[in-house]
Amino acid sequence: MGANVPGKPHVFLPYIGGVDGYRQICNEVVEQDYLGFEQSGPSASRCNEGVIRFVKPDVQIILGILASMEQPPIETLSPQAAREFMEATAAQQPPGPEVGEIVDGTLPGAAGELNYRLYRPATPGPHPVVVYYHGGGWVLGHESSDDPFCRDLCVRSNAVVVSVNYRHAPESRFPAAVDDAFAALKWIAANADSLGGDPGRLAVAGWSAGGNLAAVVCHLAQTMGGPKISGQVLINPVTDCDFSRPSYSENAEGYILTRALMEWFWDHYCDAADRKDPRASPLRAESLAGLPPALVITAELDPLRDEGNAYAAALEAEGVSVRHILAPGQIHTSLTAVDMVVSCNSIRAEIADALQDFLK
Repeated sequence: MGANVPGKPHVFLPYIGGVDGYRQICNEVVEQDYLGFEQSGPSASRCNEGVIRFVKPDVQIILGILASMEQPPIETLSPQAAREFMEATAAQQPPGPEVGEIVDGTLPGAAGELNYRLYRPATPGPHPVVVYYHGGGWVLGHESSDDPFCRDLCVRSNAVVVSVNYRHAPESRFPAAVDDAFAALKWIAANADSLGGDPGRLAVAGWSAGGNLAAVVCHLAQTMGGPKISGQVLINPVTDCDFSRPSYSENAEGYILTRALMEWFWDHYCDAADRKDPRASPLRAESLAGLPPALVITAELDPLRDEGNAYAAALEAEGVSVRHILAPGQIHTSLTAVDMVVSCNSIRAEIADALQDFLK
């Protein structure tokens, strides 16, 4: 109430989550034998230590709002209906920060033209270039579906961010997305000058399925003789097809990305016989040695947490320079929810710092 600060006015500070949310937390504390409280009396004292809520408060508010809307699970929809649903949801998001310029264009993919959206900083160039691959389980999304996050990335890192589209499943199954992602990387590297970028400073980044593609193109660039990639940022990446890891059971439901939804994504994207191909599951590559330095971010309450952790550990074991951030209390969609999940702001700043280090 301000009483702990001398001279500060005493005011009533309501819980921002609302009375209903506060009462629910209180009930949970009581049901768990006053978890988080120390109790003392004339004859005895006891302390029931522990974390009352693992989920960050701002994330919990979003989850509560979504639960109250009683929307059908995405995996019960057709791909087209799921895309329409995600477009409607994205329209309600905050727009993210202003950038110097946004340019929409096309580039040659592996089997036809691909759309891209370029974000240019307001500062004088040429700037380093970040090739960004959007999330959406290889089924959903497009070059502007992660627009607020790409804006944030551009401003914080002071780099040109080129978000590229790729063919989606089930219309174009594996390895179509991989082929497009690599074709886009090669074209952007070859045309960095005309995009206002520095061709000698190129990094890749991606979220979720886009993190999968960012990891895979690093492998392809290594085996195909380029382009040279200075660093990779993998945010909640899909790195393996194994559903037996603990995070798939611990976070199977309740945190937007569910086990059932990941099964839906994989079934649309890739035949079972192809899923162990390193272009689908980069964790299964014969060697990770010599790959670009990496920042790998995983979320505590994400089904993909353990495979992302495993990929970071495997890179480090092969001598790759790796920084791994495990975000406590965060879910799969936290990092890209700019101006909604503010508890991730420090991690967004670390992403920008890592990119600036990669692109010196």
